[in-house]
Amino acid sequence: MAVGRLAAVTLDCSEIAPLVAFYREAAGLEPVHESESGAFLSNGDGVAVALQRVENYRRPEWPGQTVPQQLHLDLAVDDIETAETELLRLGATKPADQPGDAKWRVFLDPAGHPFCASVWD
Repeated sequence: MAVGRLAAVTLDCSEIAPLVAFYREAAGLEPVHESESGAFLSNGDGVAVALQRVENYRRPEWPGQTVPQQLHLDLAVDDIETAETELLRLGATKPADQPGDAKWRVFLDPAGHPFCASVWD
C-alpha cells in the first residue's frame, strides 16, 4: 500500500510567468495557483506540474552535465513536425544533439528544462 500519491512534479526556475504561459499552451495545463514565487498547473485529469522560483537558478545543461537535468517531462503529440513548430513558437529551443528517432525529439523549455515530444502509438 502506498503512503501517498504523486501530486505534482516540481520544476525550479528564475521566473514563474513565462513557464506558466509555456506549459499552458504546450501541454494544456491551467494554473490552479499562481504567484511570483510559485505556481501549480493541472490538466484536471490528475496530471500536475508545480513551479517554484529559486534565487540564483542555474539552467540545466543538456546533453552536458555541468548543471545536470534533475528530471524531464514527456509530451505526447500526434505529429512531431507540427509539435516542433508550435513548441518553438511558444519559446522552446531545440538542442543540436537529438538522440531520438523520428518519433521523439528533445527540447528545452524557456527556463532550460529538457523535455521530449513523442509520438505515442
